[in-house]
Formats: sequence, structure tokens, C-alpha cells
Amino acid sequence: MLSSASVARGLRASSSRLQCTKRYASHEAPQYNEPSGWLFGEKPPPAGQKRVKEDWENVWYLGMFGTMAFAGVMLYYKPDTSVQTWALQEAKERMEARSEKYQYGTHSSSST
Repeated sequence: MLSSASVARGLRASSSRLQCTKRYASHEAPQYNEPSGWLFGEKPPPAGQKRVKEDWENVWYLGMFGTMAFAGVMLYYKPDTSVQTWALQEAKERMEARSEKYQYGTHSSSST
């Protein structure tokens, strides 16, 4: 069994090791941009001048709206994989195999 003296020595050794370790994540206070009151922190250009776009903006617009248009087209032409459609097709095939009619039609019956 461990004696209380050896346990105390182990605790002292581990506590001294913890005190010697470097703390890498404790630099300074976090830095942030002060709010300026402008939309996205961008000051509007003087009257008569247009805003200059950054290089990445056109690529972002093309990628964002192009992807949305592509997704819309793909959803429009997506195959119908619902259970109801499959069951209706299966029932029609089985009724045709038994040579039964699967469409409702009027019977021409002459009653006397």
C-alpha cells in the first residue's frame, strides 16, 4: 500500500510540474474592430462615385446565385420517387399481368 508520505510527495511533485509549464494561449486582451456605425464597417463613397468592388465579390455572387439556380433546376427535374407513384405503377403492372383493366370506364349495359 502507499503511505501518506509517498502520496504527499507525489502531489508536491505534480503540483510543481504544473507551475513550470508555459501557458501558450494567455497573450493579451482580445483585439476587435470598434463599431463605426457604417454598414459592414465600410464608409460610403463621395457623391458621384461608385463603390469599388473587391476581387472576391464577383466570384462569391456567381458561386452563390449560380449554385441556387442549379439547385432549383435540379429540384424541378428530380425524378418522382414517392411510394405512392411506385405503388400505382406496381399495381398497374400486376393488373395487366392478370389481364384486368386498371382504368375506370363506362359500361354500355342495356337494361330492359
